[in-house]
Order: sequence, then structure tokens, then C-alpha cells
Amino acid sequence: MLITFGGLALFFAVIVIYLQISFRRDRDFGDYAVAGRSFGAFFQSMSFLNTWYPGAIFIAFGGLAATAGVISFYLLMYSLLTIVVMYVISNRVWLWGKEFNLYTQPDLFALRYDSKNLRLMIGVIGIVSQFPWIILGMKALGMMFYYMALKKIDFDVAVIFGVILMVIRQFWTVQMGMRGVVISDMLQGVVSYIGGSLLLIGLIGWLMIDRHASFAALPDHLFEIPGFGSKQGPLYVFALIFTSALGGWCWPGIFVRLFTADSVGAMKKAAAISAPISLIFGAAVLILAMLASTIPAVAKAPDAVWFIVNQQAGGLVLLSIAGIIILASTMGNIDGNIQSTGAQIANDIIGDFTNLDEKQKVLAAKIGMVAITLLGAWIATMKIPQLFNVAVIGYQGIIQLAVPQFLGIFWLRGNRAGAYAGTIVGFVLAVVLTLHYPAYVGPLWGLTSGFVALAVNFAVYVACAYIFPHTPEEERRVRGLFGDVAGQDVSVAANVR
Repeated sequence: MLITFGGLALFFAVIVIYLQISFRRDRDFGDYAVAGRSFGAFFQSMSFLNTWYPGAIFIAFGGLAATAGVISFYLLMYSLLTIVVMYVISNRVWLWGKEFNLYTQPDLFALRYDSKNLRLMIGVIGIVSQFPWIILGMKALGMMFYYMALKKIDFDVAVIFGVILMVIRQFWTVQMGMRGVVISDMLQGVVSYIGGSLLLIGLIGWLMIDRHASFAALPDHLFEIPGFGSKQGPLYVFALIFTSALGGWCWPGIFVRLFTADSVGAMKKAAAISAPISLIFGAAVLILAMLASTIPAVAKAPDAVWFIVNQQAGGLVLLSIAGIIILASTMGNIDGNIQSTGAQIANDIIGDFTNLDEKQKVLAAKIGMVAITLLGAWIATMKIPQLFNVAVIGYQGIIQLAVPQFLGIFWLRGNRAGAYAGTIVGFVLAVVLTLHYPAYVGPLWGLTSGFVALAVNFAVYVACAYIFPHTPEEERRVRGLFGDVAGQDVSVAANVR
């Protein structure tokens, strides 16, 4: 355990020293919430990847690939589509963010639909939906510590170790805000997705040469895709890819990345950098897990494929490196989620009821982050069998923001009534359907509950756009916001109620 825990301790110390050297006191809430919109393309790409791919990717999708095979490759498709979406929306979102000092995803909704109360609703949905995933991230570190301890400690004790580590890590996230998150994301991202990809490729080679693994030796069921007559239904994979690709930018911790860049060009370059890294990394994780599925230890514990293969290939040294990569990717995901949650608590929840000055906003954000960290840590140490189901409900609910968000960015006719009605109907329907159909809606050929709710949400939003057309004043405001009226004063567009 000295080798495995020593490697983790050394890496954690490097991150802390790196953050201490990079420390800079924030001038205002904009510095704290979006790092003063000051980061270039490479920082942005690593920050996106470090939030997008948590350490659980090695556990959840590794286990899925080892047991279900090629269906797991939907991860690649929706991840690449998400990057395409980033490229498409970055222009307008970044420009609006810069022009109107937007700090959070709900800020964008408030600007587009001229409603501070809508900002409150979107903020609550984002925080509630994201919170279970923060807890799951902490629990994922428990599995890492369990295997780093060579399974010589109780799993519940391992979870406590993971929780304590993340609580300590949040000291720097609270102190430095988004700047600290992005700076650490850069180093953690290089370790996780560049170093991790190299290690994955090496392990694939080891499996093929040393263990004679090949796709030809795998059982046929690992190459089956749900279709007509299947248990899931022919539309199951389509629904997964569609909702995942759109839903990626509905998460507050992901969306705020659009506001931290120093220019639109940086965001577009970040997308270009992220795409090949995402493709290589994601494909390598899935290929490794599939090829390793024939190893007896993996067949017994598929979720542990990452730890098992590393230990068998390189002993404790490689197992320690595997743990470092898990730690690096998990810290980035949890840090980003907690930071965005704190910013929304200050800006979109408390800020909706009272006007805070810059220092008060920063203080409120810090208090919110501490509260979320401690609450999440407390819950993470409990045995909650239904936690994953709660997280799935949160996911199917938060993707309902896609309709008012993306149509609001690109369609002038969308209005406040549609944003309210569509989101509420979609969120409630997603929750109800997920309770009855946790994985997919069988009677609808395998469409997921989130997809069905999204379709109803879309119909309500479009209907409201035609039933309740813009008033002349609102028409001028929206066209001014989109820049379609020559000489329109942008201050008209920023008049948020």
C-alpha cells in the first residue's frame, strides 16, 4: 500500500503546490465565477474534458463495455456530438456573456427571456439535478481507495477516505473559485486524458501480445446492438445518443466553461483540440474493457476492469498510476460541479431575492460551496441503495433545459411563457416516466423517459411561441439582443425583469 497510496499522495501534493503558486486574489465576482474570462484554447479544452469525463468513466463505462460490448460505444458518438454543439453555440453564448456580464447558465436564461424568476427556477433545477452526481463522484473515489488498499480495507472505510480527500481538496476550490478549477483542470486533464490515453494504448497492446486478446475471441453477444425484437427496442441507442449530446450543455458545471474563455476563437479552438483527444481516450477505454472481458477476474468484477488490468500488467506501480488518473479526472469533475453550484447559489438563488455587492456575492458563493461539500460528504458516507436512480432522474430532468436553451439561442420567436411551461411540463413528465420506466419506455420502442419528455417540452415551447407572440416591445428587445435591428442599443436587450 505504500506504493499505491504514496503515488496518490505525491500527485495530490503536486496539485496543491501548483494551486498555491498560481493563487491570485479575485477582484470581483466575475473573477471568482468565470475567472475573468481569461483562459485560452488549451486551458479550455482540458477544463472541458476534465469536467466531461469523470473518473467514473473507467468504472461505469469500463464495466458496461466488458459486459455489454459495442453498445457502450455510444459514449464516443454523444461525446463528439457534444463537442460539435460547443463549437456551434460558443459564438453567441460567449458574446452575450461578455456583453452582459453573464456568470452562470441561468443568467443566460434571464437575459434571453427577460425574467429573473426564470433564472431562479433554472438555478434550482440545475443544483438539485447536479447534486446526486457530486455524491456519486465522491463514492467513485471509494472504489479507487478500495483497490489502492489492495482490498484490505472495508469498502465503506474506502468511501470515507475518498470523501475526506475531496473535502480537503475543496479548500482550494472555495478559496480560488473558477480560476483554481481551470488551472488545476489543465494539469489534471493532461494526466487523465493525454497520459491516460497513452497508458490505455499500452495496456491494449499488452492484452493483445501477452494475453492474446482479440475481438475475434470475444463472444457474439458483445457485438449486438438493440434492434427490432430486442429487449430494449430499436430506438433505444438513438435516444441515448440524442439526449446525451444535447444534455451535455445543460449541466451547470459544463455550461460555465463557455464563459471562462478569453474569446470566441479560444472556444472554437478548444473544440478542435478536444475532439481528437476525446475520440482516442474514449475509444481506448472501451476497447481495453472489451478485450479484458475474457480475464476471469474481470468477468467476476467488470466495474473493476481498470484496476485489474493495470495491476496484472504492471503490478503496484501501474496500479498506483491507474489510481492517479482516476483521482485526477474525478477531482476535476467534482470541483467543477461544486464551484458552479456555489456560483448559482449566490448569483441565481440568493441574488434573486436581494441585491448583493461583489464581495457579498463571493462570500455567498464560498458559503454555498462549503455547505454543498459538507452535505455531499455526509450523504456519500451513507448507504443509499436508490442514489443512482435518483441521479438518473436528475439527469432526465436537467436535459429538459435543452429546449429553451438551444431554441432560445437560435430562434427569435421563443418566449418566456414557452420557457416556463415547456421546462416545467418536461421536467415533471421526465420524473414521472423515469419512476415507471427507469431505463427505457418499452411501449415506445425503447425511447428513454428523458427523450419522450423532451419531445413534449418541445411541442409546448413551440405552441407557446405562436399562441403568445411577442409584444412589439419584446420583439424589439429580442431583435436587439440578436443584433438584427440596425442601430439597436444593446442596453434595451439587457433590461431583465
